[in-house]
Amino acid sequence: MKFEKLLSYLLLFGFFGACSPKVAVVTYWQSDKIALDAQADTLADSSYLSYIHPFKVRMEAEMGAVIGTSAVDMKVHRPESLLSNLVADVYWHEASGILGSPVDVAVVNLGGIRAGLPAGDITRRKIFEIMPFENELVILWLRGEHLIDLLEFFASVGGQGVSGLQMEIRNQEAVNILVGGQPIEMDKMYTLATNDYLAAGNDGMTALNRAERQQPTGLKIRDMLMRYVQKETAAGRHINATLDGRIRVINE
Repeated sequence: MKFEKLLSYLLLFGFFGACSPKVAVVTYWQSDKIALDAQADTLADSSYLSYIHPFKVRMEAEMGAVIGTSAVDMKVHRPESLLSNLVADVYWHEASGILGSPVDVAVVNLGGIRAGLPAGDITRRKIFEIMPFENELVILWLRGEHLIDLLEFFASVGGQGVSGLQMEIRNQEAVNILVGGQPIEMDKMYTLATNDYLAAGNDGMTALNRAERQQPTGLKIRDMLMRYVQKETAAGRHINATLDGRIRVINE
């Protein structure tokens, strides 16, 4: 509901509640947009601002804390990109650790990665910008025939974020697909790491609805990324990724 519409409802409710049972008629109203950013502080109650100030200072310190270093500038684009490869690989490693054996593939949606990762310091705020959602990691069991359907969809849109597989896109069709270096078997059950939003078939990934089993992990994607950065930093490594041709577009 738009702010001005909500405001008008509240004004009407308050007006009639205060005057009941008298009959009142609204003869004039107007609304203005108020941006909920730093400019709104000038409109806030001073006692309220004083109350939240200590929390704001603490929050700014925590969000601005540097937790690692990115070796290169990473962005998101099709058919594959440094940042989508990095995020998909983190999905793969985390899910494999939870299962105790390597998952076959990991899948992320490019639209779910909401910011790039510039070279240099990585703050907690940057991880929130990259992944502002509360999505969680899930592991699916999907037959080969449905995995092919999923990859055909990826080919139709020019690529998505993947790990554990290689494929080519020719005339918007998926060809030369390899999972773990092997062709996909139609009846084989494959393990797939993704997030709960995609597991529900959203963002066009309806093939994921056909999973025969789903294991929630309770692990938020944002926390997973943050932990990965902190772990690599503790090991003395910068955050890095490569373009390895996991999805290639073949022009004929």
